Amino acid sequence: MIDRWGGFVGRRALAVLLAGLAVVLASGAFGASVFDHLSQGGFDDPDSESAVELDREREVFGNQTVDVVAVYSAPDGAAGAVDDPAFEDAVRDVVAGIPGDAVSQVTAFYDLPPEAGLVSADGSHAQVLISLAGDSQDEYLERYEEIRDGLVADGLTTDVAGAYAVYTDVNETTSEDLERAELISLPVVILLALVIFGSAVAALMPAMVGVIALLGALAVIRVISSFTEVSVFAVNVISLLGIGLAIDYALFVVSRFREELAGLPLDDPDASRTAIARTMSTAGRTVLFSGLTVAAAMSSLMIFPQGFLRSMGFGGVAAVLVAMVASLTILPAVLRLLGRRVDAGRMPWRRSAAESDGGRWAALARGVMRRPVAVLVVTIAALMVIASPFLGARFGSVDYRVLPEEAASHQAALVLNEEFGPETSQASLLLDGTTAGDVTAYSERVAALGATVAPVVERDGVTLLRATWEGNSQTEASQDLLRDIRAVEPASGEVLVGGMTAETVDLVASIADHLPWMALIVVVVMVVLLFWAFGSVTLPVKAIVMNMISISASFGVVTWIFSDGNASDLLGFSPQGYLDATNPILMLAILFGLSMDYEVFLLSRVREQWDRSAGSGLSPSERNDLAVATGVQKTGRIITSAALLLGVVIGAFGTSGIIFMKMLGIGMLVALLIDATVVRALLVPATMKLLGGWNWYAPGPLRRWWEGHGFREEGAHETAPAREPAGV
Repeated sequence: MIDRWGGFVGRRALAVLLAGLAVVLASGAFGASVFDHLSQGGFDDPDSESAVELDREREVFGNQTVDVVAVYSAPDGAAGAVDDPAFEDAVRDVVAGIPGDAVSQVTAFYDLPPEAGLVSADGSHAQVLISLAGDSQDEYLERYEEIRDGLVADGLTTDVAGAYAVYTDVNETTSEDLERAELISLPVVILLALVIFGSAVAALMPAMVGVIALLGALAVIRVISSFTEVSVFAVNVISLLGIGLAIDYALFVVSRFREELAGLPLDDPDASRTAIARTMSTAGRTVLFSGLTVAAAMSSLMIFPQGFLRSMGFGGVAAVLVAMVASLTILPAVLRLLGRRVDAGRMPWRRSAAESDGGRWAALARGVMRRPVAVLVVTIAALMVIASPFLGARFGSVDYRVLPEEAASHQAALVLNEEFGPETSQASLLLDGTTAGDVTAYSERVAALGATVAPVVERDGVTLLRATWEGNSQTEASQDLLRDIRAVEPASGEVLVGGMTAETVDLVASIADHLPWMALIVVVVMVVLLFWAFGSVTLPVKAIVMNMISISASFGVVTWIFSDGNASDLLGFSPQGYLDATNPILMLAILFGLSMDYEVFLLSRVREQWDRSAGSGLSPSERNDLAVATGVQKTGRIITSAALLLGVVIGAFGTSGIIFMKMLGIGMLVALLIDATVVRALLVPATMKLLGGWNWYAPGPLRRWWEGHGFREEGAHETAPAREPAGV
């Protein structure tokens, strides 16, 4: 299939290019409106106890949760300012101007007695509590957008805190960070590509495919958003994976095209057609399987009930598949039309046609294979030490501390904590069908756990209580207390426990419940695809184990930095003391896919050499050593270059002001560098040496099936096998 397509592109390059450009232009026009159709919510599990409690609470009482807290003070922060009639008048004007259909209730400091706690002890600050109208997180965010500007009081200092102020700041900051990351990464990628390729024309190819991938993926997400909710955060993973993998794939294809072209006579008029056909049957095959494996890894996120995670899956699959298709259509068509002009604009350091590092990668591989056990033990031990902090990882969710300290909602939260006493957490306790006496007894039992319990409202046999305790809602102590509260059952009726801490507990539990299914999906799909590609049952298992080792090391690094707080001053953030529970899941899906990207590229060249050496008279052990050394030599420089370029794109996210985006960027950068260097240069040669001929083992029926139906790479056009691999 891929061979026939390569031949078609060679014959009809201009038609393929024009058709591709038409699709890109249409995609750009259609996808431009995608942001108007994306959701800003999707962080909860609709079937969790906290979500069910909130739905039931809204059904019976309307929204009773305090979603927004507006804090007012005199510009000079003077004590007693709240007693000034002008102060109260300014706040009353704000409350009167809040649209009635945007909120379910508003409680101002002047509506309650002083002991209610809405006025600070020195009378310098006062609160207005707002419950938003709506039926979902997305609707709440829309309502908050409607009222946020109107909350500013004339003549007073206004600080706005609360969950939806935080979510809004997170969304806005993330959007700004995304633009900055793209502005930083694209120029740097072009410059590095110029250094790597040594010619101006070739260096533009990765950027071209990256832009196409971005535009195409946004159009795909626009289509998906017509059928289901898609979070705005999907755009982040599109930018990260779309641009990143487009760079990888372009590098693989362009490098192979130049390699094939260099081996053909200069006076051959069909050289570019022949080179593109050979490129598609080799590097094109690799790109196809890489795209399928990365897409499979990202699709595993769709098993989770949280719209946020599912949206990341949608965005990742869209970005990967569009990057793959662009690399197999538009890119080869451009290369076919350019021919040897792909090297136009040569840089002074690349005047020679041959690009070789003198066989250093092969020498490294052979050195590793001389002492495979020692290399394997030392390397794995070192990576496990790096991974060890993850054993003590604690998990939480989003609160104001994910934002930089200068963010408005972060500052507002600090004002609340400083002016109104220690930070507190709350849980909503909804009792249904419980007698008055049993409600009292239940309240006393919960209070005995260390929480203050107060009634909120009662209607039609349903009672809403509010439990409050000191401490941040995301701490381990708060989560443990919430679990203890849930263990308390009323003597009659039933109880549902919700609130922010409950949402975090439910999030962690939901992820833990769905993680085994995600792992099963990834493992099964990877084994099937890699067997189809390489005809071995050993290599897929080895690849999965190697990838888990490198990913575990990156988890250890992000725990050491972001949970334990090391290097926080250097990286410019305040540690939260825990990891956002969704981040390891995102990292697992993305990194597993990216690791397989390099695995497929390396093993493709190894398998190619293994097949070519059949009948050469070499023993299986010698054939294996030659195949591994050749594969590492042929791919070492390219994989390292690809990792460097992709690292720039991913690393740019490490500059984000949002902690979980910074963690994602830095964690993935660490994993990428470990995978592209330590794993590919040390672990892979060592394990393949120890396995020897078992690398290519498959039971008889499977081997016969693969020989007839496997997706084999064609390498017959290359020169006869030699004992020493040539330089890149």
